[in-house]
Amino acid sequence: MRTRRRRPAASTAAPASSSNVLFVIDNSGTMGEEQSQLADSFPAFVSLLRGLSDANGQLVGADVHIMVTTTDVPHPLCTPFEKPDYDAADGEPIDTPCTDRLARFTGLGADPPEMSEICTSRCAEAAPSVPTDPFIRFSPTSHNVIDPDGMGDPAADALACIGPQGIDGCGMESPLEAMLRALDLGARWNIGERPFLRPGAPLAVVIVTDETDCSTLNFAYFDPKLHDDPEFSKYWPSHPSSGQRTEPTSAVCWNAGMTCADDDDDGEYEWCMSEDKHVLQPVARYTEALADLRQAHGKDVVMLVLGGVPQVTEHNQAPPFEPLVGGVDALVYRDWQPDDILPGDSDTPADKQFEFGIGPGCVGPAGQAVPPGRIQEVCQSLDIPDDPDTAVNERAMRCCIESVCDSDYTAALGCLAGMLQPTLHAMP
Repeated sequence: MRTRRRRPAASTAAPASSSNVLFVIDNSGTMGEEQSQLADSFPAFVSLLRGLSDANGQLVGADVHIMVTTTDVPHPLCTPFEKPDYDAADGEPIDTPCTDRLARFTGLGADPPEMSEICTSRCAEAAPSVPTDPFIRFSPTSHNVIDPDGMGDPAADALACIGPQGIDGCGMESPLEAMLRALDLGARWNIGERPFLRPGAPLAVVIVTDETDCSTLNFAYFDPKLHDDPEFSKYWPSHPSSGQRTEPTSAVCWNAGMTCADDDDDGEYEWCMSEDKHVLQPVARYTEALADLRQAHGKDVVMLVLGGVPQVTEHNQAPPFEPLVGGVDALVYRDWQPDDILPGDSDTPADKQFEFGIGPGCVGPAGQAVPPGRIQEVCQSLDIPDDPDTAVNERAMRCCIESVCDSDYTAALGCLAGMLQPTLHAMP
């Protein structure tokens, strides 16, 4: 049971320099290395936020809230495999030090991986840095972090402690639904004297995952007991041995949420796009929610997706550090090929196709990742296009999509900070 630490009451008014940052981090079994790399990038990210300047070159003096949750929303296909002490975050903030959650860093299965060093190498078990709220808050003059050693940046230290999420979460990742539940204006962490979301404050969402979104509307399409019903098994992949639809896998998340065209039948798709097949929550649920935050509640919204797209090989060197070469523009949708199988992996391309439904969008030191699909569309919906009927170019970048296969996420987080910069103003 969590205990809530207290601090003196503060005003909910959002200063002109305020921003809210939500991290939605995949905590499934393949995300250990990626979480480690993300944690390595936290100090640079906090430093970037502290160093933001306005259009006149003046330091903004950012007043920042950072909240962390997982991609894990309750799913009946995962429930039977959960550990006895495990509960899906369901969009709730994770505000405890990872040293209190070391069991989360042992995976599932008969011979599970154990990766507690992701946490213990960055967070002191005897004296962890933790926020006194469900989120980290810092400004140039204050913070809400209990920082026992008093060394380094307290906000970066706290983020290193609460940020690592573990590797025993659900493999039916639901980052979009987790995001929506975290942003619920009626949730306990968004109401009261010290809410995470503040009126008018810009919002930055960071989604980190190596799979596509599986935010489910109708769980019957994932029910193993319905394997003989062609309606509910129609999005299941064919088993490589029998050719029959024997069980649901993560491939259902792709098959039931995306439609692709391969006109020349060469295993490489000319295009893939989301389609509402009444199995997953519609993409419009999320694009409309973010649009409502922006329009009805006065919050500028930006998003960074660290997902299965090719690595960026060149960035714009000035804010917002826009990817110039690589990234989503270089993404190729295709089936799994023999060259995709990593050394030491006994699976065949057919096995991988059965498991994921689509080939990898990227390969890197930490492994492989499939294209983000629906997540990409939600992110890109935030970009502001130019109005051709005006003389002014209104185009504004509000979405960065970068590779989770990269070995360093600093540039990706720099892209996010660069998008936030124009939304902030220095305090008078």
